[in-house]
Amino acid sequence: MIPINRLRWRCRRGMRELDIVLERFLDRRYHQLAEADQLRFAELLDQADQDIMAWLLGTSQPGDPGSLKLIDDIRSTSGEL
Repeated sequence: MIPINRLRWRCRRGMRELDIVLERFLDRRYHQLAEADQLRFAELLDQADQDIMAWLLGTSQPGDPGSLKLIDDIRSTSGEL
């Protein structure tokens, strides 16, 4: 398991809007995720800002169905984007 402070640091991106969405998810929902989904979230943070934003806005989709479920969860936790 990755320490929460390290994940919080990794949620800080090049786009302020993305920072807010990812940190909100980390605070509100991350601790409720299964360990596999927590790992998937950490892997999501390795992706490019533009890709993550496109997935959250729905203009493209990640190839992995588990990542798509996680993106939907982030989207619903964060409210309107």
